[in-house]
Amino acid sequence: MDFPIQVLLVDDDEDLRDLLRQFFHQHGIDFSVLHDANHLRQRIDRERPSIIVLDLMLPGVDGLSALKILRAQGENIPVILLTARDEPIDRIMGLEAGADDYMGKPYMPQELLARIHAVLRRHHQQREFGQPQITFGPFVLDCQQKSLFMGERLIKLPTSEYRILEVLAKNLNQNVSRKTLIDEIYGQYADITERGIDVPIWRLRQVIEPEPSAPIYLQTVRSIGYILQDHPL
Repeated sequence: MDFPIQVLLVDDDEDLRDLLRQFFHQHGIDFSVLHDANHLRQRIDRERPSIIVLDLMLPGVDGLSALKILRAQGENIPVILLTARDEPIDRIMGLEAGADDYMGKPYMPQELLARIHAVLRRHHQQREFGQPQITFGPFVLDCQQKSLFMGERLIKLPTSEYRILEVLAKNLNQNVSRKTLIDEIYGQYADITERGIDVPIWRLRQVIEPEPSAPIYLQTVRSIGYILQDHPL
């Protein structure tokens, strides 16, 4: 990375905290810890870490609730969720709540470091090269506010639907494969079939299409995936 990294780990496993602290310090990375998420907001405001590594199972406020609170406050710091329950439903719930990546325990510190680099690289590229606003049809997607507008009206979208729309909008008028969408939204290690993206696509169409059963903006490309068109044909 060509920019400094500060990692905040939130985990109640003392042995793991010590192991990771030593590993990251050996790699020249600023690393701090919290044993629970009860005062996560205060720590973020004080330290402003580059990324948060957040355990799902925590005493008091659990990791998923803490993540939802942060996103509801408009906090966009990247978050990687950790859990001993490496179940697809947990992963989907975490990603839909606003996590940027997901790792099941046990894991190697080297893999966590690689995931951190990948997430931060993606966020850095979005800040440097991302389009602040994308227009299609009567809609405006504000990528900085992570919001969808139709005129002056704010249209609320769940995280998974917003992420799908953002990927499609950044590839406006281009075919996007189901695999690309899954990799971008859920991560390349997600245990989700290519058809698994169809349900959030269906929900998204209920919001943006005048007639969801006959979409004009978000169209299916047979045997490939989907395309978002700025002007319906």
